[in-house]
Amino acid sequence: MEEKIISVAIDGPAAAGKSTVAKKVAQILGFTYIDTGAMYRAVTHAVIAKGLDPKSEEQSVTLLPGMIIDLKEDGRVLCNGEDVTKVIREPLVSGNVSYIAAMKPIRLALVDMQRAMAEKKSVVMDGRDIGTYVLPNAQVKIYQIASVETRAVRRYEENLEKGINTTLKDVENDVRNRDYIDSNRAFAPLKPAPDSVLIDTSFMSVDQAVEAVLKVVHDKTGIQIPCH
Repeated sequence: MEEKIISVAIDGPAAAGKSTVAKKVAQILGFTYIDTGAMYRAVTHAVIAKGLDPKSEEQSVTLLPGMIIDLKEDGRVLCNGEDVTKVIREPLVSGNVSYIAAMKPIRLALVDMQRAMAEKKSVVMDGRDIGTYVLPNAQVKIYQIASVETRAVRRYEENLEKGINTTLKDVENDVRNRDYIDSNRAFAPLKPAPDSVLIDTSFMSVDQAVEAVLKVVHDKTGIQIPCH
C-alpha cells in the first residue's frame, strides 16, 4: 500500500518559534522539514553580497535566474553551492528579509520550489503564507503566535547563542517592523488560514508547543504519533 503524503503547514509572525517547533515535529514524525524562511534569507544574503539594494525589486530579481537553494537534512542551507547557514542569520539579513519576501517574482520562484518538495514526500513546512498560499490543501494548518515581547526575548537569546551582537531593544524593533511589513504586503500577506488551528506559545516551553502541534496532527489526520 502506497504511503500517504501528508503536509503540515506552520505559519506565524517572526520569532514565534516556528522553526524550532517545526524541526522537532518533523523529526518525531519522520517527515522532511522545510524552512522557507531560510530560503528567503538566502536570497536576501545573495542580494546584499552582490552589493544590490534589497528594497529594490528591479535589482533583486536579477539574481533569480539559475539560483539554486538546497536545504540539507542536517539543517545546512546552500545557495548556489555556498554554505550560507550562519550568515543568513546575521542582523543585516534579518533586517532586510521582509522586503525581499514581499517581492512577488521572488515569492513565486521560491513557492514553485516549495510545492515541488511537498509533492514528493511528507513535509513540515513553516513560514508566513504556507497554509494560505503555498500549500492551501495541507491536511494540517497551524498558526503559531506569541507576544512581541516574548518573541523579542527568544530571538535575542538565539542571537547571543550564535554570537550575534544585538540589543534586546533593537531585536524588538526589528520584530515589530517585520510584523508590519509581513502583514501589509500586497501579495500573500501574513494571516491565518480560515481552517488553521491557533496555538499561542507565549507561555509554553518548546516541548509543550511541540506536543500541541502533534496533537493537532493526530486529530486532523488520525496518524499515530511515534513514541518520543
